[in-house]
This record gives sequence, C-alpha cells and structure tokens, in this order.
Amino acid sequence: MTSLPFKTSRALTMGVELELQLLNRRNYNLATDAVDLLEGISSADLKEQIKLEITQGMIELNSSIHTRADELVDELKALRDAIVGAAQRLNIDVAGGGAHPFQHWGDQRITPSQRFHHLHDRYGYLAKTFTVFGQHIHIGVESGDDAIYLTHALACFVPHFIALSASSPFYQGMDTGFDSSRSNVVSAFPLAGTLPPITRWTDFEAYYDELLQMEIIASIKDFYWDIRPKPEYGTVEIRVCDTPLSIEHAGLLAGYAQLLARWILNERPISVDERHYLLYRHNRFEASRFGYEGEIATLPKAGLAPTDSKWMLRLDILERLQNLERYTQSDVERYVLRRLRQMVYEHVNDASWLRESYRRHETLSEMMRQASMLWMEHTASPYFH
Repeated sequence: MTSLPFKTSRALTMGVELELQLLNRRNYNLATDAVDLLEGISSADLKEQIKLEITQGMIELNSSIHTRADELVDELKALRDAIVGAAQRLNIDVAGGGAHPFQHWGDQRITPSQRFHHLHDRYGYLAKTFTVFGQHIHIGVESGDDAIYLTHALACFVPHFIALSASSPFYQGMDTGFDSSRSNVVSAFPLAGTLPPITRWTDFEAYYDELLQMEIIASIKDFYWDIRPKPEYGTVEIRVCDTPLSIEHAGLLAGYAQLLARWILNERPISVDERHYLLYRHNRFEASRFGYEGEIATLPKAGLAPTDSKWMLRLDILERLQNLERYTQSDVERYVLRRLRQMVYEHVNDASWLRESYRRHETLSEMMRQASMLWMEHTASPYFH
C-alpha cells in the first residue's frame, strides 16, 4: 500500500490562500497578465507566497502560519501591497470576489504549466470555467485521525462559510439569483463533493491507494472536495469560501474557522454520521442560493414535527457565534465573533455589497472598479470602521 504520512502540525494554527482577480483598466474585464505580474515581484521571499493559477486572469496569495487573526491580516496586507505595486506597473488592478461578473470562460488562457495544461486536457472546458476565486482556510491538526474527524465535523458548517463569504452573485453578465454562484462551478468536477464516510487515517490511506492504483487520482490535489485533509501540511483545508472583497473579511473567516476547530477538537461534540451527508447538498444549495436566508435541514429528532427539522441559516450562524464565546482566548477572537455577528444581524455580506454597487452605478464594469478600490484599500472596508 502507498504510504501517505500525515505531517504533524501545531493544533489550531491557521493559514489562508486567496485567489484574486486581475483586471484591465479599460473595461474591468479580466486581464491576462498573471505571468508578467509575478515576474514583476522583486522579493524572492514574496514570490514564494504568490502563485500562478490555472488561467492568466488569476493570482494567488499564500499566507504563512499564524495563531492570531490580526497577525494573519497584517501579513496579507503586506502581500497585497506587493501585488498592487506590481499590478500598477502593468496598468492593471486587483480585486476580490468569488467570480468575475462578465468574463467569458472561452476567452480565458491557460497558464503555462505542465499541471495546468494536463488539467485542461483532462477536464476540457471545465478547466477554463474554473476561473473563479476562492479563499481556502487551513487549520493545523496534530494527527491524521484528528484531520479526518475535523473534516467530517466542519462539513456541518459548510453553509455558514458559504453564506458568510458569498461574493459571486453575478456570472456571465447576469445576476444569477445566487449569493454564491462560484459554488456551482466547483461542483461540476467529478472529484468534487465530500470525504467518504472514513473515520481513521489508515482507512483513508487505503482509499487513497486504491484510487492511485486505478489511476483516478495522481495526488491529494485531485480531490476537489469542499473540505479535505492536507497531509503534507498537517492541516484540514476548508475550500468553500468565495474570496472576500477585503482582506479584513478574509481574516474574520479564518478566525471563525479557528474557533470552530478549537470547540470541535476539544469537545468532540459531533458524531461522524453518514446521515449528515444526506442533508449536505440541500443545505449547501440553500446557503449558495439564499445566503443567510437559506433554510437548512437537520436530522429529525424523536418527538418533533417534521417542520421542526428545518430552520433559518441566519439563526444557526448566530447561535453558533454565541456559543463560541466561551472558547475565545483573546480580545481579537472576541472581536472576530462580534464583527461576524454584526454582519449577520444587519444581513450584510459581499454579495449584497456588489448588488448595491451595481444598483448605484448601473454597469458591471463600474461595479468591478469599485470592488478593486475596496480590495486595494482606496475606500473603507464595509466590515471594519
């Protein structure tokens, strides 16, 4: 059997990857300057944290390892400043958001790379439609068994992360009616979805080995799951978030993931029950389509009417934020919960910001110009005052 060792990490550390949009300044469509932008970064250290993505209108920031959300935000701001400086020399702008609102997938260029061209050959047009932009959050764990448990437990909170991060209401020139249209694009891949009902790392190794032998996968990267273990990093990776419109918002999402993981790993409150996955696609859809106003389902309980097994996602998030208060260990963590709670109470997310911006400015191009100003911090963040 192929060995898949799990690298031990310090529990509850965190890091993020942010996929960003590169925009021309003529009409704020996607640019094709990712390779030139990376070459324009002079610092060798920064180049290790700035990566090319599958098409050339995208660039990715990778943080180092952190224990505090505010320190993560500080590092991301330094990376942002390096990207923005290189972008301005190319006369392009940078923005967050989960999907560009009017780019056409057929116009995208695959980035020169053996892996990216292999993906294009394998997945056809899906590779170019994968020009969508996400925030991936890594949480450190001490063992493979902990990684498997945390992956299953965090799956119960995928609707939270989708609703809190949703920033892709427009796609292919249309308001999709979804808060997060990006999540539909990701779901198209054959190895999308969730970890199978495996509870031990040794069982995961056997499963991984079988897929290798059948040549269905070549590495862990071939699992496009919403949440997946990353044994080479010693982390669990949450992959459902749209890229937020601001760095501060990215920090809030990472801080929330850290607090959820602290509660989950300390208390082990969630049983690994494959019945949860019977509800998974429904709840994921509700969060993507309706955001906070989605109606999520829970497993029915004895003595309750069937209608009692559904309730508003907004209320579920607020209850969890309240319950996590007792697991906070610093003012920064309490601030994370307070700001997220305010967002949910006020029914504010990036999807609503984009729709309001479009209503005011009446063109998707101007909406994207405003979004780029927000990311590049030329205007006030809607989350931090």
